[in-house]
Amino acid sequence: QVQLVESGGGLVQAGGSLNLSCAASGRTVSNYAMGWFRQAPGKEREFVAALTWSGGSTYYADSVKGRFTISRDNAKNTVYLQMNSLKPEDTAVYYCAADPRLYSSARFYSAGMNYWGKGTLVTVSS
Repeated sequence: QVQLVESGGGLVQAGGSLNLSCAASGRTVSNYAMGWFRQAPGKEREFVAALTWSGGSTYYADSVKGRFTISRDNAKNTVYLQMNSLKPEDTAVYYCAADPRLYSSARFYSAGMNYWGKGTLVTVSS
């Protein structure tokens, strides 16, 4: 079983930056794809970004492309989401996710992943 714990959320002004972290425990996730999803108040959870176990393939939602960067440090069993040029519409609870299925493209994980953290709140003020 994989446990995922997010951190780094908070309140930031529009145009600012935040770097979310997700620490995995229970087992190594070096062979897992990792991703980030978010859920805004009153809306369904949506895909943000994902990368394959090797980091060789990344995939982003159109709404964050060019502003967010997903990365991983397998030695630390940690995945990151660097968020720049934040907008009020980025306000949401951000969830880290992990998946042991092996796809060559990170695009396939946008439909959902197997393991989830409890989320960290990001609030962007205008």
